[in-house]
Amino acid sequence: MQAQLNGPVMYAICGGIIFAVALICVIFLVRAYRAGLAIGMDKKKMDLAITSSATFSLLPSVGILLGVIALSGSLGIPLPWLRLSVIGALHYETQVAEAAAEAVGLPGLSASAMTAQAFVTIALVMGVCIMWGMVFSIIFNRSYTKKLKNPSPKKTGGGLMSEFADTAMTAMFIGLVSAYIGSYIGGLVSGQGLFTFRGDWMPLVAVFFSGAAMAGFTWLVEKKKIEWLEGFSVAGSMLVGMASVVLAGLMF
Repeated sequence: MQAQLNGPVMYAICGGIIFAVALICVIFLVRAYRAGLAIGMDKKKMDLAITSSATFSLLPSVGILLGVIALSGSLGIPLPWLRLSVIGALHYETQVAEAAAEAVGLPGLSASAMTAQAFVTIALVMGVCIMWGMVFSIIFNRSYTKKLKNPSPKKTGGGLMSEFADTAMTAMFIGLVSAYIGSYIGGLVSGQGLFTFRGDWMPLVAVFFSGAAMAGFTWLVEKKKIEWLEGFSVAGSMLVGMASVVLAGLMF
């Protein structure tokens, strides 16, 4: 099955889509650059913005690479490469893929147990569940941006909608994280003990240390005003969490 998932057909399909998206990005970059020159923007400042953006995108992309590596063991390289290169999000892809795998009866994202039917189901769920952002943007973005531009919530509800969107997004992530941490704690309580059942408490180790790392990054950004660290916080926290699990596994 892995030979098919990593076959030339999959690479051609996924690589073709990624190439098309990359080409569109280059076209927008060139047009934006020319438009900047046309309206009199400083060429040196635009060059600096391009260089700094490319530089500071390298380390945050490590987190994306880790996600591709984590998913490629069971789903092959092309599909995770496509999903995390175009529109996918690291926290979304891994969670949805694992949930879909469990729904079709697999013991998680297991490479040895992967079947063609399971792969199609996982890929379909990953694709269908994330497409609605694009669909809703096409339908509702124009009216939504008009409301956001109006500072008076009494007239259009723009301010209230913006506040609601921020609150809803925060609440969604808190609920998501709480559900996962709760499942880890439940697995620990129902297991064979703290130091005898590794599969249950290792996720809590990752949660604790990656959360502590993220809190440290946030403190440095907000209190010490080291704003450039903000782009590295996700990748850095992931690396800290993974390293903590490796060390805990070696120690216990």
